[in-house]
Amino acid sequence: MFSNSRSVVIMGLFSASLAASGLALAQAEDDDTIRDLVSRLDLESYKTTIRGLTQFGDRRQGTERNRQAVDWIEAWLQAVGCENTQRITYTFDPEPRPRRSQAAVNTDLTTPTGGAVGRNGNGPGGSSIYGYRNRTGVNRDLQAQEDLRIRELNMEEPVNGERQQVYCTKVGTTYPDEMYIISAHMDGHGVNEALNDDGSGTALVMELARIFNSADVETERSIRFALWNNEETGLNGSGAYVEQRRELQGIESPPGSGQYPEPRWLGMIQHDMMLWDHGAPRADGTVSSEQRPEADVNIEFQSASELADASMRLAFVFKAAADAYNTDYPASVGPHMTNTDSTPFMNIVPSISLRENERGAHTGAGWNPTWHTPLDVWATFSDEDFRLGLNAAQTTLSAVAQLVGASVGN
Repeated sequence: MFSNSRSVVIMGLFSASLAASGLALAQAEDDDTIRDLVSRLDLESYKTTIRGLTQFGDRRQGTERNRQAVDWIEAWLQAVGCENTQRITYTFDPEPRPRRSQAAVNTDLTTPTGGAVGRNGNGPGGSSIYGYRNRTGVNRDLQAQEDLRIRELNMEEPVNGERQQVYCTKVGTTYPDEMYIISAHMDGHGVNEALNDDGSGTALVMELARIFNSADVETERSIRFALWNNEETGLNGSGAYVEQRRELQGIESPPGSGQYPEPRWLGMIQHDMMLWDHGAPRADGTVSSEQRPEADVNIEFQSASELADASMRLAFVFKAAADAYNTDYPASVGPHMTNTDSTPFMNIVPSISLRENERGAHTGAGWNPTWHTPLDVWATFSDEDFRLGLNAAQTTLSAVAQLVGASVGN
């Protein structure tokens, strides 16, 4: 445990600033309530949920394996008590993209830049001005996947057309018309099992849905658990949700029913790649096979968003919760949230993203060799990696429990 801070400390630090930002913070009954809820997170349960997702290969959008995964997620949510599942339907019909040769893609995936990227003018600057970089790209070559079973799972190519994604809602007892959105994207690509990107985030959201929908748990405010599709093609699923649901916020339907199909958004929390924090590439392009001692849960907001100040405050609520309730890894806050499904929300509602390391400075610089490659499979990851994802779940669970006023009955 990194701190003995209690939930009352979080209240004292953040209540005033959150109220000024339009963010709601309702304290859970007491510190014991939150510790009870956090204790219900279990490493083996988290791993089992990830394992269930990997049966569908990389779950690439526009394929039967993707549709089967959506069905499986929906059935799983219903089985753990989040029975009011709904689907968003939209059409994805892009123009064909020019195809690069697979040789060029493979070169990007395997060839490091070969030199230090620093202030000496040898690198691109920006978020990657320090250290060494690896090139990144998306594997499309079936033969690059050595595991025949995984290769065969991923043979079908996507086609344009209708897409669906599923969500369910824990309805608040006092303020059913207000909610926090907890989300991850369930699609992947790279001829792999999409275990880290983003089975790790999807399973996290599903595990939180299991706990918050336990028969003995109530929340004053609502929570929506959303599993986006089409993230890898440009945040199309989360964008479709915003387009279809934004104007429905806070409307009672039917009037006088006390039911709010789209409660007013109070905050959006995305989870995208939770497991791999092994450090920067070495000069030869290799990356350590072990989780680095400095591994942490990164909580990012976007400093360029219209709601940057409120999003920053939300991020620090999560940081304080991690300080109090995480068991193995700390959390840090950064201002570079990008290229993830919180982006369509960030100018509408305070939005943050939890992940394994910084999206721009780290992932974009090739810190994770499993990203969109054949290595994003079960055999690559250790319990230390899975435990980092579990600690991200502890962060979100403990923070959201306070934000929604969670309580546990007898």
